[in-house]
Amino acid sequence: MIVFPNAKINLGLYITAKRSDGYHEIQSCMYPIPLTDALEIQVSKKNRFESSGLPIPGNPEDNLILKAYRLLKKDFQDLPHISVHLHKYIPIGAGLGGGSADAAFALTLMNQLFELYLEDWILEDYAAQLGSDCPFFVGNTPKLVSGRGELMEDSPLDLQGKWIVLVYPNIHISTKEAYAGVKPTPLESSLSECLAEPDNWQSCLKNDFEASLFPLYPLLKTLKEQFYEAGAYYAAMSGSGSSVFGLFENEPPPLPAEVGYFVFRSQL
Repeated sequence: MIVFPNAKINLGLYITAKRSDGYHEIQSCMYPIPLTDALEIQVSKKNRFESSGLPIPGNPEDNLILKAYRLLKKDFQDLPHISVHLHKYIPIGAGLGGGSADAAFALTLMNQLFELYLEDWILEDYAAQLGSDCPFFVGNTPKLVSGRGELMEDSPLDLQGKWIVLVYPNIHISTKEAYAGVKPTPLESSLSECLAEPDNWQSCLKNDFEASLFPLYPLLKTLKEQFYEAGAYYAAMSGSGSSVFGLFENEPPPLPAEVGYFVFRSQL
């Protein structure tokens, strides 16, 4: 079976508190975008993980897809071995949730492949054990997220017909590095109310990571400014970076980009 795990962007991302367990409390709106990896899982005589496309750092045995399999195996001992092939296209360390999407889509695919008949809320519980962003990709619809990212409620936000341009400037920012510079601040205004007024997004919709990461990586600020110069009605860094995206009412003009940038553009 083959599925196509997609990326997400964050519309607003607020770090509101540091938790006793070491995580941070956040508030954000996550929105799926049609930038995808390709994931194939088959029944096999032994577990095997292969990848193509973008290189994936680390030990393949530590990949979230195999961790998802082992998580299910604890509760369903009769699961057969699997052969996994992941074609990686979503940039890594880009704030797009690609690894989280791969893990969540793997859970959903194995639920179908092995006829486990698990409901989405159960799959979300498994996904939350793999990573904070993972549960979002089970339902894969716009969500207001809180807690460490695992608490979700539906968002009415609809960007259908809008255009998105996303640039990944080949800068890898780890989650640890991103959080090292943030200063948690309670959110005083309502994220839902801000999202309901797109004309005000430039003033009311913020990504808290930008304040500390833009001075370290001035190119990210430059990219955001280029989006506004090109006519975007909103631009921001996604997640903990380093991808920067712009939203446009109409098909946008080509943007200046250096050789080596990853540039994605699509109508949503």
